[in-house]
Amino acid sequence: MRSMFQRFQNAVQVLVLCALLFFFGCAPVSLPPEAQTDPISTMLEKPAPEPALQNLGYAVQVGAFSNPDNAVGLEGLLSARGIDAYYFLHEDGLYKVRFGNHPNYPSARGEAENLQAQGLIGEFFIVEPQTYAATMIQKSGKGDLREELVHTARRFIGVPYRWGGTSAENGFDCSGLTLVCYRLNGLNLPRVSYNQAKAGRWVPKSKLKKGDLVFFATNGGKKISHVGMYIGEGRFIHAPRKGKTVRIASLDNSFFKRTYMGGRTYL
Repeated sequence: MRSMFQRFQNAVQVLVLCALLFFFGCAPVSLPPEAQTDPISTMLEKPAPEPALQNLGYAVQVGAFSNPDNAVGLEGLLSARGIDAYYFLHEDGLYKVRFGNHPNYPSARGEAENLQAQGLIGEFFIVEPQTYAATMIQKSGKGDLREELVHTARRFIGVPYRWGGTSAENGFDCSGLTLVCYRLNGLNLPRVSYNQAKAGRWVPKSKLKKGDLVFFATNGGKKISHVGMYIGEGRFIHAPRKGKTVRIASLDNSFFKRTYMGGRTYL
């Protein structure tokens, strides 16, 4: 009788143990929202990630201006001709303009000479792919492209904001800043923030790394309207709005915390 009672007790214990394992050990664990879904993907027409960013080919560089208005004007002149040009602050302290993404040197030189003959540009310089940080790091296996991206972004701190490359004001719009930082390092990032978000791969906020881009809906709703570059320790560099300069901000800032839509990585 006692043996039967012990067997009954053992059976009950086994059943209880199985129940505990099922409910606590085998049942799905609830994950934080950022680990479950990609908020941005629901807003994209084609939410599936596009291929990784392509390395830039041969580009044309023109100008060497101490006055950024001259670089802005040249960029606008070229853009009006359908040329994907962008101006930037060079490490030598002068403002210059780049355009083109050619498969070889003769093609890049041909475009530059054609524009020169039309009087649109003066002296020019052909930027070769092997001089970009992305190419050099990929070939040598040495260096940190993320650090290079952040180093480039820091160069623009203090430069005034400029909307969309169309006004006479000096500076960068938000997506123009991120575009320049990536292209100066040899990666062909799209121009507008929507396409930048579409080109990247989602990364949870807790997994952001230097050089990743962070996106916001600063105009309300769920539409992406702002982008910056993550630089580590919960901070990012961005061009805030007209009348402001490029600066560092915190993701913990109440405004950016409320409008944050997600992060994208390209590396």
